[in-house]
Amino acid sequence: MKKYTYTESKDTRSGFGAGLLEAGKQNENVVALCADLIGSLKMNDFIKEFPERFFQIGIAEANMMGIAAGLTIGGKIPFTGTFANFSTGRVYDQIRQSIAYSDKNVKICASHAGLTLGEDGATHQILEDIGLMKMLPGMTVINPCDFNQTKAATIAISKYEGPVYLRFGRPVVPNFTPADQTFEIGKAVLLNEGTDVTIIATGHLVWEAIQAGEELEKLGINAEIINIHTIKPLDEEAVLKSITKTGCVVTAEEHNRLGGLGDSVAQLLATKKPTPQEFVAVNDSFGESGTPAQLMEKYGLNASSIVAAARKVIARK
Repeated sequence: MKKYTYTESKDTRSGFGAGLLEAGKQNENVVALCADLIGSLKMNDFIKEFPERFFQIGIAEANMMGIAAGLTIGGKIPFTGTFANFSTGRVYDQIRQSIAYSDKNVKICASHAGLTLGEDGATHQILEDIGLMKMLPGMTVINPCDFNQTKAATIAISKYEGPVYLRFGRPVVPNFTPADQTFEIGKAVLLNEGTDVTIIATGHLVWEAIQAGEELEKLGINAEIINIHTIKPLDEEAVLKSITKTGCVVTAEEHNRLGGLGDSVAQLLATKKPTPQEFVAVNDSFGESGTPAQLMEKYGLNASSIVAAARKVIARK
């Protein structure tokens, strides 16, 4: 099994901040909007470099989406920034009508997604956002796994024409992907080749999948591990190629098991190649207050849960 190491842990939201600054340097039409969360979204460097291209909207997220849609008419490439809960659930109607339906070139950038928002609790932790956004026609949905990949994704979406939902998080996590990577929207990343089980992970669960693969290797199980950073459009070719070889699959995500990555994979398999599948995800519940580590442990979003799911799905082959 290929071994992955890292020298530092960093938060993916800082990857967004670094990517936004670079995107701004590359294209003068890139502008940023924020709903009173500049520090949380790591927008400070962009504002310092391009103060005339930043708009502080305040705690008025619906207005922010409408302004962003309007800015595209003048050729601007707006990046909106707030927590994932406020980026989706609070403003779904505005996104649907003013951005998705109109196919506006808005980049909806959402931090503090999932359980790892932590102590702020269930009202701020959204576990439905991937489902909400992927159901919108024409919406691209991206959920990168570490600082480097988030930075690369942010730069990549600035060059992509069309609405995008970019999801990232609050906690520091291992930064293990290459700093000089090329981010291809809609293209899965094969992290490890295997023959016994396919593990498809996204976001913070990618590193947990890597750790699970190492534990499975000790048990004599050879896991194929795929990083799905783009949930929509799904890299169907990569998924089908892998499960044709392994014959079973585990999906892992920091999201409700309903509506997320696992659902997308299940729909693909149901229509193209029925295959045993197990889900590592939150089981149709809200979150609660706690540290990110405590919550990931309680809700089974970790390497040990992926190992257990892999052993269970292999037995179903």
